[in-house]
Amino acid sequence: MNHLLSNFYLLGCFIILFSSCKEQKKDNAVINVNQKPNIIYILADDLGYAELGAYGQEKIQTPNIDALAKNGMLFTQHYTGAPVCAPARYNLLTGKHSGHSYVRGNDEWRERGEVWNYVAGIKDSSLEGQRPIPMTSITIANKLKEAGYATGMVGKWGLGAPHTESVPTNFGFDYFFGFNCQRQAHTYYPVHLYENKTRVYLNNDTIAPNTKLDKGADPFQEASYDKYTLNDYASELMFDKITQFVDNHKNKPFFMYWADPIPHAPLQAPKRWVDYYIEKFGDEEPYLGERSYFPHKNPRAAYAAMVSYLDENVGKLVAQLKKEGIYENTLIMFTSDNGPTFNGGTDSPWFNSAEPFRSEYGYGKGFLYEGGIRIPMIASWPGKIKAGTTTDLISAHYDVMATLADLTGQAAPERTDGISFLPTLLGKEENQKHHEFLFWEYPEYGGQVAIRMGDWKVLRRNLKNKKAVPTLELYNLKEDVREENNVAAHYPEIVAKAAEIFAREHQDAEVEIFRIPMVENGLLQE
Repeated sequence: MNHLLSNFYLLGCFIILFSSCKEQKKDNAVINVNQKPNIIYILADDLGYAELGAYGQEKIQTPNIDALAKNGMLFTQHYTGAPVCAPARYNLLTGKHSGHSYVRGNDEWRERGEVWNYVAGIKDSSLEGQRPIPMTSITIANKLKEAGYATGMVGKWGLGAPHTESVPTNFGFDYFFGFNCQRQAHTYYPVHLYENKTRVYLNNDTIAPNTKLDKGADPFQEASYDKYTLNDYASELMFDKITQFVDNHKNKPFFMYWADPIPHAPLQAPKRWVDYYIEKFGDEEPYLGERSYFPHKNPRAAYAAMVSYLDENVGKLVAQLKKEGIYENTLIMFTSDNGPTFNGGTDSPWFNSAEPFRSEYGYGKGFLYEGGIRIPMIASWPGKIKAGTTTDLISAHYDVMATLADLTGQAAPERTDGISFLPTLLGKEENQKHHEFLFWEYPEYGGQVAIRMGDWKVLRRNLKNKKAVPTLELYNLKEDVREENNVAAHYPEIVAKAAEIFAREHQDAEVEIFRIPMVENGLLQE
């Protein structure tokens, strides 16, 4: 009897082993067909360094993004190329730092007329979009398309306008769905989105951003806010297009650039998630719209709901990849375009959104302090990136171009400022090259420049602000991560070295509004 049971046990083990090998062969077959990995690059909007559980967030739940970190690599010193939307996206897609880039700020191309009039933009599509980028710009999508990838973008473009050549499908993307114009993205219930170059009208009314509560409405009654929740939620529609794209291209290498507007204000999120956080956070003061966008009865709950909704969709996408048998051959990178914001009813200090850096106004979005430019970055690639690893490699958005070119066996464009961090991803740190410096030049919020060299960071502000004295700031980030102790007076040689780098790297901006008079011609004058 024991002998019989033993035989059954051995037979069972054989069946399990055979099934396992068969499944492994199936997985390997997918990998062999693809040869190159699928690449999914997820860019959140205004998500702070510490707004994910993997980075220490305690109030907002992000289990699916945290799982990417658990199964992959977490970067602690990754940076955006700029502290606001459009220039950050240009730096990312082109591999250029902001001393060389065409786009250095948010340029709404105002000479066209009422570009900030939401209703006018709906009636006249020529008022949508931002100033077009040059057709000579080479993007990550251009390079991956050359490498045989199907390329798609879903989300917010912000680098051109309808009726111009500066649309995603002219810059290497086979498919686009989302917001062409970043101003139109100031509501998650827009009248229309774009599919490739065509408007797709949604089942939503025209509720323009900055619409206040009705006169006499009780701000403590949920019904007073009903008009801000319409029918077609943009992020849901966009995610559906992502799942379709993956399904359509699962049998060949694909690149998906998912640039969701979440959690950029306005505060609009699915009710089930808002209710979840209302129960968790309890009563709070309503936001009445005094700092732009839309009012909300429970602003903190709504903000957390947006982040958790994005996290939920990340989980759904991973589940789809696993179901299709292509998860093992997919590199997923998750990051943000810049630090946490300060308006629209958001409350970054309450969430400790940039911890350990400061996140209040003046230190987060729009500013070159660490809270505005250091961002979360997670990379996951099962079997290639060691699970549960952390790196302190100093890196930036503009390294992604070089990294993906390295990954696909291509040469990066000649005029790139990036360095491939592929060796770090693959655990081959001995082959990793390092930046001599990181560079920022940002003409808005008073005009700012910054250079990081190792642990040192030089920052200058108020370079265009005629009412304020220009600053000269130096911080040792290893000893002073919150940038509270300016030691510029004690290390003139460090400041001088930064000035030399700036003079060497700065190129005068092609667009007038991006120019900072104090730094034109490569000279940073006192």
